[in-house]
Amino acid sequence: MADVVVERRGEVSWIRLNRPERMNSYDASMAKELIAAIEGSVDAGVIVITGTGKAFCAGGYLANLSNPDAEALRSMFYGSLHLYEAIRMSPRPVIAAVNGAAAGGGNELVIACDMAIAAENATFGQTGVRIGSAPVLGGTNFLSMSIGEKRAKEVAFMCRRYPAKEALEMGWINRVVPADQLEAEVTKWADELLGMSPRYLEIAKISSNVWWNQARDSYQSGLAMLVQAIGSKDMIEGATAFMEKRKAQFEGRKKKTP
Repeated sequence: MADVVVERRGEVSWIRLNRPERMNSYDASMAKELIAAIEGSVDAGVIVITGTGKAFCAGGYLANLSNPDAEALRSMFYGSLHLYEAIRMSPRPVIAAVNGAAAGGGNELVIACDMAIAAENATFGQTGVRIGSAPVLGGTNFLSMSIGEKRAKEVAFMCRRYPAKEALEMGWINRVVPADQLEAEVTKWADELLGMSPRYLEIAKISSNVWWNQARDSYQSGLAMLVQAIGSKDMIEGATAFMEKRKAQFEGRKKKTP
């Protein structure tokens, strides 16, 4: 089974994350496949990213965190940045067709896309500080450009789940439709984009990256901190608790003795 499936529908390239048994979470090799699919779709007019099954994407594969291999995790962390950068630097508009849960790095994948259309049953949110990580590639920084700093901190710090309609009201996404109408709605938006000048769409897209580019130093420093924290007790406990479906017992602050 291919981890990433690319289907050309006329001038639209549909890229589908295809690991439903793990909510389409990706490792470093799958991130490379996604990058290749995006870069290989440069001859399309519009690119669509979606998921197979009930989830859109759950971000990085957490099993790697519970028994960390430093080099593999480094590759996954930086692979995420390279994936999001491939989306931002593609000359084509990239639409996230959010068919289900977009969690952790999956939510940051949505943030990186130019537009996002969601099914009514889709949910959005970060998982980082609950499972021994932090959303440094959009969740702690660039998301605030869409929903405001205070709400973005709420998302990053509290790790709550937000239904699609609430995400729409916050300015997180562009449109919400019934699940059985998602692909038709995305196709409608793609067809409208195909009527525009590809040359000037590219200019408009690259010009719109000004705030994404401003946050690049934050992405790099955040990744460096995550890499230095590989193997920390909080990382191992958070990821292990997540895989075992229990509440994590973090060491936290030192308690004062009475």
